[in-house]
Amino acid sequence: MPNNIKINGIIDEDFVNYRVPSMTIMFPYCNFKCNKDAGKIVCQNYLLKKDEIKEVSIDDLCKRYINNKITSAIVCQGLEPFDSFEELYRFIEKLRLIYKCYDVVVIYTGYYKNEILWMIEELKKFENIIVKFGRYIPDEKPHNDPVLSVKLSSSNQYAEVISW
Repeated sequence: MPNNIKINGIIDEDFVNYRVPSMTIMFPYCNFKCNKDAGKIVCQNYLLKKDEIKEVSIDDLCKRYINNKITSAIVCQGLEPFDSFEELYRFIEKLRLIYKCYDVVVIYTGYYKNEILWMIEELKKFENIIVKFGRYIPDEKPHNDPVLSVKLSSSNQYAEVISW
């Protein structure tokens, strides 16, 4: 099993995307479904497609997270983590099975749940997984999500605990 994954970046201590301090991992690919649905560029992360894609060791990511005394969750976002599903899965699998770390993993996606059901079923094998579903729709009123305890940009977006 390959030990490396491709990412756009890491925020070691993120205080914005979840209720507790988190390490945020940015995945490098997206089909820009929000832009397609809106008929124009609306994605706040659209320019990330130009960022350098780095290959990093899953072991190094896991150790970096575990050794940080400030963070207590991991956020995977994007561009689009589910467009790198094999790598996302391998990262979570190693975090859980090898490093025995069961902290919450939050995955931000622009997909609707019904579009990625098989992937959600695969992730249910692991404990403490939360997924934020839904595309960004411009000109919508933001709302507070009770699962994440953060503001989400569109009324169709919501987080769900898929496994405890």
